[in-house]
Amino acid sequence: MALSEKTKPPRHIAIIMDGNGRWAKQRGLPRTAGHAAGAEAFRRIANYCRTLGVEYLTVYAFSTENWKRSADEVAGIMKLLRRYLEEALRDMEKNRVRFCFFGDLSKLSPDLQELCCRARKQSEDYDVQVNFCLNYGGRDEIVQAARRFAQDVADGKRRSEELTEELLSTYLYSADVPDPELIIRPSGEKRTSNFLLWQSAYSEYVFMNVLWPDFSPADLDEAIEEYHRRNRRFGGV
Repeated sequence: MALSEKTKPPRHIAIIMDGNGRWAKQRGLPRTAGHAAGAEAFRRIANYCRTLGVEYLTVYAFSTENWKRSADEVAGIMKLLRRYLEEALRDMEKNRVRFCFFGDLSKLSPDLQELCCRARKQSEDYDVQVNFCLNYGGRDEIVQAARRFAQDVADGKRRSEELTEELLSTYLYSADVPDPELIIRPSGEKRTSNFLLWQSAYSEYVFMNVLWPDFSPADLDEAIEEYHRRNRRFGGV
């Protein structure tokens, strides 16, 4: 379904990619099969966002809490990530997507860290940006930003009274990235799950009863149309 002039996409869309495990369970498949299907859904939606002209797409790929899952499931997710990055590096000139990573990558394996670094460096001149939240938590991000600011104060680079919302934003993983106007959560769940807590202060949330592996371009169109039906007052009248 083509979007009308009145339903053009927002500049920045963020997605909590939820429902992979339930999708697999409904089909009698292992959870890793759900994550594989979810990876294909990401490719499908990322390509569609580029077609629509979305400038920034941020996806919740692996949270700080996801380490609590079974070792086999975590290993499967990391394998999928590794495969995706290897393919992306091969096709980078064709796709021309800028890669950025939000989160503490130091907890990832050295080879994955190296792939993330290569993807970021080799794509830095492209226009459309995909932000992958890996080993990411919204509260942890704010804590890390506060620590970096405190260190700058201790080093004499800043004064504590300088701190403003705008300045603290520059210490976040998302520095220089505009806040998302629209955050989508498939799967029927209605919570933020520690995702972009600072950046989502005035985002519009759209919760949808479709599991992430089944999420389609038509579902994205529906979310964007719902976004345009909202009256965004930003605290005003």
